[in-house]
Amino acid sequence: MSSIIVRGLDESVKKQLAAQAKQHGRSMEAEVRAILTRAAQRPHIGLALMEAAREAEVGVELPIPARTDTARAAAFE
Repeated sequence: MSSIIVRGLDESVKKQLAAQAKQHGRSMEAEVRAILTRAAQRPHIGLALMEAAREAEVGVELPIPARTDTARAAAFE
């Protein structure tokens, strides 16, 4: 099994992780491991786009809101 070290983690994030771990009845290490595992298993945006294309092929339409703003040149200052 691999290990990682996370440096520069904000203290408030650490406290939130500890509270979340306590709520779930596990160690903070187990909580972080569960969070990272879920995040790594999420489908990538490419898969979501492929699914949207497949839905379009079978006649599923997703609503696309009309744009109300106008294009403008970028200002690089």
